[in-house]
Amino acid sequence: MTAFKPKQVVKILKKLGYFPRRQTGSHLIMHNSKKNKIIPVPIHSKNLKKGLLNRIIKEADSSEKEFISLK
Repeated sequence: MTAFKPKQVVKILKKLGYFPRRQTGSHLIMHNSKKNKIIPVPIHSKNLKKGLLNRIIKEADSSEKEFISLK
C-alpha cells in the first residue's frame, strides 16, 4: 500500500460520492447521503498510517485496488 496524505484521501472520497459535511478540530467528516455513511478523516500534514487508511477504505465500501486507481 502506498502512502496517502489526508488531502489525497479526501479527494478520492469525493470521487466515491462522499462530501465534506463539517469539520471538528482536526477531523473532517465526509458524508455520503445515498449510502447514509459518515467517514471521519484526520487532517494533518503527515501521511495516514496503514491501519487507518485500510479502515477508511473498508468504511467506504471500496477495495484497495479501486482506491489506489482513483489516486
